[in-house]
Amino acid sequence: MPVVTYGGSDEEGFELVESRELIAIRTRSNRSLRTKSTVSDPVEGQLSGCELVMRFPEAGVEVYRVPKGEKKSAMQNRKRALRQHPDVRFAGGVLIDKDAQEPVIYTENLFIKFIDSLDAGECERIIREASLILKEKLGFGINSYFVQATEGTGQRVFDLALELLARPEVQYCHPELVRPRDRKSIGSQQWHLGPVTHNGLSVSNHAHVLIAHELTRGDGVMIAVIDDGFDIDHAEFSSPGKIVAPFDAVSQTSDPRPRDPDPDYPDDHGTACAGVACASGIDGAIGVAPEARLMPIRLMANLGSMAEAKAFQWAADHGADVISCSWGPADGPWYLPNHSLHDRVHHLPTSTRMAIDYALSTGRGGLGTPVLFAAGNGNESVENDGYASYEPVIAVAACNDRGTRSVYSDYGPSIWCCFPSNDFEFVAEQHPAPITPGIWTTDRSGVHGYNPGSPHAGDAIGNYTNSFGGTSSACPGVAGVVALMLSANPDLTPLEIKDLLRRSSDAVDPEGGQYDADGHSESYGYGRVNARRAVELAVPTPAPRLEIVRDFYTSIPDRGTANVAIEIQDPGSIESIDVLFDIEHSYVGDLVVTLKPPRGAGSKVVLHDRQGTSASGISKYCRMQATPGLSRLAGKKCRGNWTLEVEDQAVRDVGTIVRFGMVITLQSTAQPGALARVSKRNTTRLVRRPVSLARRQRGYGS
Repeated sequence: MPVVTYGGSDEEGFELVESRELIAIRTRSNRSLRTKSTVSDPVEGQLSGCELVMRFPEAGVEVYRVPKGEKKSAMQNRKRALRQHPDVRFAGGVLIDKDAQEPVIYTENLFIKFIDSLDAGECERIIREASLILKEKLGFGINSYFVQATEGTGQRVFDLALELLARPEVQYCHPELVRPRDRKSIGSQQWHLGPVTHNGLSVSNHAHVLIAHELTRGDGVMIAVIDDGFDIDHAEFSSPGKIVAPFDAVSQTSDPRPRDPDPDYPDDHGTACAGVACASGIDGAIGVAPEARLMPIRLMANLGSMAEAKAFQWAADHGADVISCSWGPADGPWYLPNHSLHDRVHHLPTSTRMAIDYALSTGRGGLGTPVLFAAGNGNESVENDGYASYEPVIAVAACNDRGTRSVYSDYGPSIWCCFPSNDFEFVAEQHPAPITPGIWTTDRSGVHGYNPGSPHAGDAIGNYTNSFGGTSSACPGVAGVVALMLSANPDLTPLEIKDLLRRSSDAVDPEGGQYDADGHSESYGYGRVNARRAVELAVPTPAPRLEIVRDFYTSIPDRGTANVAIEIQDPGSIESIDVLFDIEHSYVGDLVVTLKPPRGAGSKVVLHDRQGTSASGISKYCRMQATPGLSRLAGKKCRGNWTLEVEDQAVRDVGTIVRFGMVITLQSTAQPGALARVSKRNTTRLVRRPVSLARRQRGYGS
């Protein structure tokens, strides 16, 4: 079986085995063999019953799975028949990586890296002696080449690579292997995005983000994260156009980067929050909305400062689609439930409240920019926090990898939803230890940040941390979900977003959550956000339409009346209605045409009133916007008989009603006032003590 070595000749390679059910086909034209044609191709018929499982369009390669249980001889016959097709360059087996348990497609190309001391002429001589064609000298490594074996080499390309690797002049050599490009892949510590296995244990209490990426990855949406410093030079934020309108709200500059490390004022939190929301997935972490842009707003100021208010104004004025705030008043120690700090009430300053309202009302061209706040990490009532409990914002709690409340997460009527984050064992409350260490996300590059450069704390370089969490991580997670929703439907308002989050969330921990009759829990809000369902609900659904057109050919007597009718069974209400009719008549100026709705649906509407003179007939499409009488039918029920009445009011001429039809758009089935009713929850909050100006970041690992 083929062996591939990505390292040197003394390093162990990995084995490839041939699949018993997959066939790879490569065409000369790079087109699929499964083309729609009026005349079937007998060779293409060899694909009948086969399932297309993956495509590599840039290489003209498709992989098909044959019907289950097909014998080896039948598969060989398929391959031979497919090779007869004039456009087929290759039809053969597919190799499986035994370690990864995934298919790989090999080409007849190889990568060769010669030792640095070899001169270029000698490198190229060895390439020629091996009967290889030099395709490109690569610029990212000394003496690195991309070469091609002669067509028809097939699997012998693996042996050729090992033969070259055995030469003392060759440092690395392996065939070009192509694997399915999976932009949704995550590490085991990004379990909050999708199902993973961590230390042999299955973790499935995620937010369904990966399957939401099948619908959207947040393209076209801008997430504003208001926090401390942002490492905007990090690889995950380095793609062109990723950073937009950066701002330091205190210094009033466009540089939101972290300042020199200060143990009393760490500047690491913003980078981690931004990564949870929208890290691009270029290197080591992917955010909830990886294709969303980031507006980093650095706010190193205490609560109630004018800089705090200006941060919200900046976000709204510069095009933010959603604002994430993982900060707020100081929390009491979560592990001391009766600590005096838990009773402190922190008011929302008017300046900040007005700035938040400004964003909610004027952002996004008047649609409004939703604002999210972390609920807090004190294992206490969120109602004492005037920021997170402010009714128009979205307060986000934290749940853990076991599907229950993170022990530190604040609770109360104002909690709107929750999102997966880290947790701690708490023996005093029989709260078990989490399965995972925390949320993996971006960290301030290098030794500064949560990870000083230790694999135990993240990656060995220090660009990622594995210990982030708290409601600080949960809040930008939901902000990323909102970005996915807005990418699917840019016309959503903050109120609609809140309602969609309510409707799409999963009611986790049904027994411990103590959900009320409205489906709300003080621990989880309306539940753990389900990103896939939220996006699906956000996608604009075309209003239901009834299009009914019928031919009648009913005679219109001279000086008489003719009626034709359409019966509608749908019980819905009318949003808009258009009417069409065709009438043949020798003098249309004699005619009055009237639409008569069902009983109780409104008064009759005159559509034609003796306009015109002699003519061969009338063909009209009466739109609601241009026919005032039709507008009176809006809101009426459409069930019943709709009658078109044609009256001939003068002698001598006759005619025929040829056709009559209606196009009715129905109103949404949502209950009127449902959004308003939900949004008015939690308007009562405790207000007893003076405002605290202390500001505390809500992320563990700080």
